[in-house]
Amino acid sequence: MSIVELKEVCKTYPAFELKDISFSLEEGKITGFIGRNGAGKTTTIKSMLNLVHPDSGEIYYFGLPLAGHEREIKQRVGYSTGTLSWYPRKPIKNIVEVTRMFYPNWDEKSYRKYMELFGLDESKKPIELSEGMKVKFNLLLALSHRAEVLILDEPTSGLDPFSRDELLEVFATLKEHGATILFSTHITFDLERVADNIIYISQGEIRAAASKRDFTKHLGQAGETLEEIFLRLERKVTE
Repeated sequence: MSIVELKEVCKTYPAFELKDISFSLEEGKITGFIGRNGAGKTTTIKSMLNLVHPDSGEIYYFGLPLAGHEREIKQRVGYSTGTLSWYPRKPIKNIVEVTRMFYPNWDEKSYRKYMELFGLDESKKPIELSEGMKVKFNLLLALSHRAEVLILDEPTSGLDPFSRDELLEVFATLKEHGATILFSTHITFDLERVADNIIYISQGEIRAAASKRDFTKHLGQAGETLEEIFLRLERKVTE
């Protein structure tokens, strides 16, 4: 079942164009959104959240159009980037006290559960957290208002291998709890580990959207890894 759907979303800038972006996210699945830097991943994600206003196209969540239902939808969606933009010198506890005021469906039980799962300390300040823990804090806030869909823009970018591995384990755990996850990346190893589906974007266009198995079967050659498939497809696009 599709829980998120994009239909022919377009956005034109002077030096870049997002062209007829169409894909859907399956409920309870992890979808890797792959493409090189500048391919259009972030513009697509920001369009999905109305942080960038598309020139045309339609976006649906839970069967509802984003246009006209944005406030309702965003109560059920969590967004995180690989960077943290909260007050760096305020304790986590104080940041959470302010954040929960914006979400009528804030779940204190879930907040406490994920605090323990992620190993976060309320007395810590963001400036004192590792990069991996900062990403977990962003996820904590999304999960504490019962976000059913998590949209993550390069969440593992810049993390050391141990922190990346730890975060991928968190994704797998969240999937077990029914979360639908879209995460953009150019690190194909992460897709090998946890992705159920893959959406491949290049030069502002969706080149493929399929299950990881079908992506490998139909676009790969014998013995190729996902990284080798991706690099070969990219070379072909730019020829």
